Amino acid sequence: MQPRNMSMSGVVDLAAVKAAGEAKQKAEQARAEAARTGAAPASGARLVFDVDEAGFQQDVLQRSTEVPVVIDFWAEWCEPCKQLGPLLERLAAEYAGKFVLAKIDVDANQMLFQQFGVQGIPAVFAVIAGQPIPLFQGAAPEAQIRQVLDQLVQAAEQQFGIVGAPVDPEAAEQQVAAAPAPAPAGPYDAALTAANDALDSGDLGGAIRAYQNVLSDDPGNPEAKLGLAQAELLSRVQGLDAQEVRTAAAQHPSDVAAQIRAADLDLVGGHVEDAFGRLVETVKRTAGEDREAARVRLLELFDVIGADDPRVTKARTALARVLF
Repeated sequence: MQPRNMSMSGVVDLAAVKAAGEAKQKAEQARAEAARTGAAPASGARLVFDVDEAGFQQDVLQRSTEVPVVIDFWAEWCEPCKQLGPLLERLAAEYAGKFVLAKIDVDANQMLFQQFGVQGIPAVFAVIAGQPIPLFQGAAPEAQIRQVLDQLVQAAEQQFGIVGAPVDPEAAEQQVAAAPAPAPAGPYDAALTAANDALDSGDLGGAIRAYQNVLSDDPGNPEAKLGLAQAELLSRVQGLDAQEVRTAAAQHPSDVAAQIRAADLDLVGGHVEDAFGRLVETVKRTAGEDREAARVRLLELFDVIGADDPRVTKARTALARVLF
């Protein structure tokens, strides 16, 4: 795949003058609030980190009010990604806090992949003060990447007043170098068998704890993630009166908690598309914390069904349309 270079003049085209001014004001307010409360700035945190759909709001959007966030969309099967990823990590250490690098596995986070309109990977975007900016696509030459990053840092400072936080170069290199190399996983056959047995016997509390124990050592274990999602769903609907829940949801369409409970029951009852559609509509007509609660529950229900299910793919697309 050939790299597609994108000029940083797109910052102005994308955000527009008014949006840039509003974003800059929000960034200044966030820094003032951090100074008032004594909170540590986000830019002083990790220089390279993995991001998923659940953590995108905090790890990328909120952090982008203090430091430019470069996003690397990648996948394990993508050979050019394996060339570009280490280069971006090395540059994150070299730039020492002028930007941070968020890595998004597209196979595990298809909604983010769709929301950004990614056409192929590797693809690199940036977020400044909540504003998404396309940078380039493909394994571009290092000189070209440096030029784009320099323009990004300059635009962040001049248009948004965001300069990041300096990090000692030697400490930055040590941090990035020490980041990868997760411990080998498993085997977890015995633990998973015990968790599955607990789930089958109705011991939901025991099943949840057993799956969580596996995930504490192996966060990406697909069987444990699926089992935990199922156990938590069954635990939530225990003791609910289905008729009362559905009546409340029908009479109070703006009650987010009622819609979430009804969606849980829909899924347990096998009405998968109804559950997804209910929560997509709830996200569409709400805002703030209510919208986030509905969105997060929808992502949790996706985990129960599985990312490869076409109903999940369809619902992710519908969710992307209402969010963007």
